Amino acid sequence: MSHPLAAYLPHDEPMILIDELVSHQDNRLCCQLQLSETSPFYDAKLQRVPEWVGMEYMAQTVAALAGIEAHQQGRPVRIGFLLGTRRYTVHNPAFELGKPYRITVERLYQDSDGMASFQCDIHQDEIAIASAKINVFQPNNVNEFLGTP
Repeated sequence: MSHPLAAYLPHDEPMILIDELVSHQDNRLCCQLQLSETSPFYDAKLQRVPEWVGMEYMAQTVAALAGIEAHQQGRPVRIGFLLGTRRYTVHNPAFELGKPYRITVERLYQDSDGMASFQCDIHQDEIAIASAKINVFQPNNVNEFLGTP
């Protein structure tokens, strides 16, 4: 993939939290990030990023997959909505500085109205950090959905 990550996301800096695309297959994407003291949500007192931010890493990886698919189909990147999660499990409660984290998402289901479900996992090397099944919605027309002109 020759485009920068921002080309596939409906986010702008500084809210792009994932760093790079690692691999892409049908219905599956792997992205990576490496935390620094300038990373959004970094807690200097704890010297880490809180565990709950893992959900946003997962959601942004899902958004990147949707953006790649839109790009491949000649469509613009659109925003979507994180509806919720089932079983967000933190296996190893630490997003520490200087370590690479891989976020893998796999589409389990998607309907024609834009509802979808994904299995999401975060690993640091071979160590499982967090996992979840998340539900998302990407309306065909976001302005109509939100009732805005």
